[in-house]
Parts: sequence; C-alpha cells; structure tokens
Amino acid sequence: MNLQKLRENILEQGRKAKQAEKFLSVCRTEVKDQALYAMAQALLDQQEAILIANQMDMQRAQENGLKKSMLDRLLLTPERMEDIAESIRQIARLKDPVGSAEYATRRPNGLDIEKVRVPLGVIGIIYEARPNVTADAAALCLKSGNAVLLRGGSEALASNRAICSCMAQAAEKAGIPEGAIQLIDSPERQGSIYLMQMPEYVDVLIPRGGINLKKSIQEHATVPYIMTGMGNCHIYVDEWADHKKAQDIVLNAKVQRPSVCNAVETLLVHEKVAPIFLPQVAQSLQAAGVALRGCERTLQYLPDIQPACEEDWEEEYNDLILAVKVVQSLDEAIEHINTYGTQHSEAIITENYTNSRKFMLSVDAAAVYTNASTRFTDGGEFGFGAEMGISTQKLHTRGPMGLSELTTFKYMIYGDGQIR
Repeated sequence: MNLQKLRENILEQGRKAKQAEKFLSVCRTEVKDQALYAMAQALLDQQEAILIANQMDMQRAQENGLKKSMLDRLLLTPERMEDIAESIRQIARLKDPVGSAEYATRRPNGLDIEKVRVPLGVIGIIYEARPNVTADAAALCLKSGNAVLLRGGSEALASNRAICSCMAQAAEKAGIPEGAIQLIDSPERQGSIYLMQMPEYVDVLIPRGGINLKKSIQEHATVPYIMTGMGNCHIYVDEWADHKKAQDIVLNAKVQRPSVCNAVETLLVHEKVAPIFLPQVAQSLQAAGVALRGCERTLQYLPDIQPACEEDWEEEYNDLILAVKVVQSLDEAIEHINTYGTQHSEAIITENYTNSRKFMLSVDAAAVYTNASTRFTDGGEFGFGAEMGISTQKLHTRGPMGLSELTTFKYMIYGDGQIR
C-alpha cells in the first residue's frame, strides 16, 4: 500500500476511535457486559472461519522458518478458541473499575472531593504473533471503557483480521459504536510507526514484544507508552535450597511453555550446591529437550554443554534454551539479575528466610518469588482475569495489567458556592 494512503487510513481509524471513546467513557456496565458475552459467543460461532485463517498464517509462518516456540504462540485450536471465549466471559464477570471512588473526603470549607476511576481513552496495542492477544486486548479495553487500535504481527495477520472483525461486529450489534475495536491490518512496518505518532488520537501505547519492538518504540513513539512483555527471567538456587523443590520449579519455569515472557531464561546456582544440584537438574532439563549454555564453572560439572557467552546473559530465548551460571553468593546473584534482568519476574529457591527477604527486597523486578515458578506472573493467576501484558516499568503501573490498570483518575469536587 502507498505509505501516504496507509497514513491517511490509520489517521481515519484514530478519528473513529476517538469518537467511539466518548460513548465508551460513559457507557453503562450492563451494555459493555452484554457486548462482551456477544463477542465470546461470536468467536465460537465463527470458529471454523477463524481456524481456517489461522491455518493460512501457520502455513506461511512455517514456510518462512518461524521457530517452533513462536509457532506454538501463533497456533489456534478449538480448545484454545474455547479458552479465549471463556477469558472474555471472565472479563464480563469482573467488577467494572470505571466510576469507582478511590478516595473521598469533606474539607473544612465544605467541599466534597472524590477521586474517581475513568478510562484512559484510546489505547494502541502493538504485539507479535499471538492472535489470542487480539481478543484479550479488545475485551479488556471495552470493559474498562477504552477504544482500542490493534496492531498485531504480520505472522498472524489473517487470524487477527478474522478475530477482530468477528468481535467488532458482535459488539456493534450489542450497542457499541463503530470504531471501538479496530485492527490496523496492513503488514507494513510503517503502520506501527504511524500508530506510535498519533498523540492527537491515541492516549497511551502498550507494546507487547521483544527487544526490537522496545527499541522501535523508544526511537519513534510520540505517544506515551507502558512497556510490557520483555522477560529475561532468572531463578537463583540458594545454598539453602530444597533440591527437589528447586528441580521441579526450574523444569516448570523453562519447559511448561518456553515461548512466553515469564519463562525462565537464566539459572543461577550457588557454588556450594552446584556439584550436586547441576547434574541433577541438567538431566531433567536435557530429557525435556532443553539446550544448556554454561559459564566456565558450570562446564566443570557439565562438560558436554555449550559454553555461554556475554550475549547469553542478556538473551530472552523464548525457546528450549537455558543459560546457567555458578555464583559465589546471594549478593552476586542479585547483582547479576539487576544487571541483566528486564524487571519482569525473578525467583529464589531457599529455605532460609533471611536470604529470601534480602532477595525479594533487593531485586528490581515487577514480580519476585520465593520457592515458586516465574510462570505464575499472569493476570489470571493473580486473580485479575485476562491481562493486557506485564508492565516492566514503574509508571503508571507495574506487573500484570488488568482492568484497573487501564484506567486513570479524575477528581470530582462538589461545592455549594465556595470561593477561595
């Protein structure tokens, strides 16, 4: 498509979204919930067409050599479609955050002041090959009173078109205006950049992807953004760790779904337990198909694995690959994590309370665990329902982003003629 024409199309989508936002900001909860239930049912009713579109994406992705873990993210099945529909129904059942008062007081001068949650406005979402995000993002934005402009990865273009069209039509039939849910469906990379540069129409940008997307956002965006998704996550096995517990947690965090942002990418092991623990955990990981890359000290205990290089400590593999490093102390583990981590999810395995507290207070991350898998960093697991992503920054929100995190505040002040 001609780039000028592409820009005009996206600007028009922005105008429609801004118009729809005016309705959504004051839309009654019942109307939004009815639309969400209709959207969930429409996805199941039109499942066959959506799965056909997904197979087109899968075939093209395989021909282009997309790695196995990313193919898993792209794939839709009848079971996954039911999970997507149920996620939308769960969002409908959640409490509407819009209009809730977080703070109320009466001042000595008689003014009544309330701090009330309101929608952010128009949210732009840029994400990679995960068509389920199309549904989750649209549903979360609708429930929280926001219009949404979706920009998925080119790998999932046919799937996203089918899902977005289905949901938008169902929402409109339920009383939601046109423009509330829109997909920027051009595969050109410039489409993302245009979305990043529409502050007159887009109130906030939420990118979900890896380092390349982050760099593009930082370079091009003039719209405020909340960075999400990058997960170079670590597990540190302390000298006081229960080895069976540690082995089970490491295996789960790496193998259960390696393509997601809360999967572990680096294993740190205290030198006092390394001689015993490393051969044990390596056997389990390698049996599950995990390729290990180790530091020099790790190679002393696992001589057959590939040596790690500096880039391995920085890498988010999203694959069955795990970097392994032996450390001399808890302090060295904390320093390594704070140097190479992406402030997503970090874990310590220990039976020592003092070490646990020091780790959890000292590590800079949105979610910090003791004796549990990093795979729990998820909106559903935290009781928020579906999530928009995991914020790895500190403003305006951090960690799993549910409905409340898609709102902001306004102060409503009631007087009776007061002047200052």
